[in-house]
Amino acid sequence: MTKQAPSIYNLHFALVCLSSLLFSASFNMLIPELPSYLTSLGGGEHKGLIIALFTLTAGISRPFSGRLTDTVGRVPVMAVGSIVCFVCGFLYPILSTVSGFLFLRLLHGFSTGFKPTATAAYVADIIPRERWGEALGLHGICFSTGLAIGPFIGSTIRLYFSLNSLFYTSSFLALMSIIILMNMKETLKVKQKFSLSILKISRKDIIAVEVLPAAIVTLLSYVAYGAILTVIPDWSGHLGIMNKGLFFMVFTIASLLIRFGAGRVSDKYGRVSVIKTGLVLLVIALVVIGYQKTAFGLLAGGVIYGVATGILSPALNAWTVDMSKPQHRGKAMATMYISLEAGIGLGALISGWFYQDVIGMVPYILYATAVFTVFAIIYMMFRSQIPEKHREDVLMETDI
Repeated sequence: MTKQAPSIYNLHFALVCLSSLLFSASFNMLIPELPSYLTSLGGGEHKGLIIALFTLTAGISRPFSGRLTDTVGRVPVMAVGSIVCFVCGFLYPILSTVSGFLFLRLLHGFSTGFKPTATAAYVADIIPRERWGEALGLHGICFSTGLAIGPFIGSTIRLYFSLNSLFYTSSFLALMSIIILMNMKETLKVKQKFSLSILKISRKDIIAVEVLPAAIVTLLSYVAYGAILTVIPDWSGHLGIMNKGLFFMVFTIASLLIRFGAGRVSDKYGRVSVIKTGLVLLVIALVVIGYQKTAFGLLAGGVIYGVATGILSPALNAWTVDMSKPQHRGKAMATMYISLEAGIGLGALISGWFYQDVIGMVPYILYATAVFTVFAIIYMMFRSQIPEKHREDVLMETDI
């Protein structure tokens, strides 16, 4: 008789997936409308900071969230991320100046600095090792569903109701995420009570060196996403697309569809080959989006971009977990997410600096970010080969 694979479908996994869906929709539904909102406040020249400030605090908070995830618990850290989203949604209508808005973007970044780190560790705790790729892929589907429906719903609310209604809806979705977290069982076996001493970190607490290969590829490949978040809303309007969230919905739906099998493929055939495929598709997508200066070309490029990210994301997450030490899984995921935020922030800063509300610069910005992805491909091709991590004796390999 063949041994039946352990199931990954249980209540805890369903709850964490639903919470992540609501959380991702909460913060991402604001993205398409924020550039024009900042312009209306008189800060159009600061559009690059919309994403850069958000990712700055997300990145800074990662070492702390990783430390807290490994000591205080997964669920409390996830809750902090959702609570920040809940509070910020109510503050946007109140702090309605350029400086107030930028301060809120800085504060809002703590949300993604906390919740995804603890969530990835939680999923790894409740899922058997041999199904990590599949589980992280399925969780990514739920997170990406929030990313897809969030911008589309957000722009629809802005079109038919008001901007304040959009902000309050964002808070409501975050509240629903918090309620779900209250019913989730903690998975950290040895917990500590919170104290300020836990927040004292050294250099060794910031980076998990064993997962640096995944972190480097993550940083280089997410520069493009920072640029897309910054310039695509304006580019969509320039190409005649009324709903600025449409591009994000299209690429995320494509990402969702490919994720159904991508995680399982990386479990079967290995992370490295799957990651290389995703990177090549990412370059193609960026070239198509920049070169095809029509609404159809933008959406076609969005489909390819979605397929690329749908392949990359679960493979990079699973690769990080593969190389992590079980007792420092929070720190490992924090390292990967620090790189992710650094890539997004760098892409936002570069694109904002070059863009300056000159719409003709958008294609060149996309081509420039594609170069970073080419660097990631070169790194994957020429780095010393790390064996696949399905054997215990190679899990801690640190060759980069």
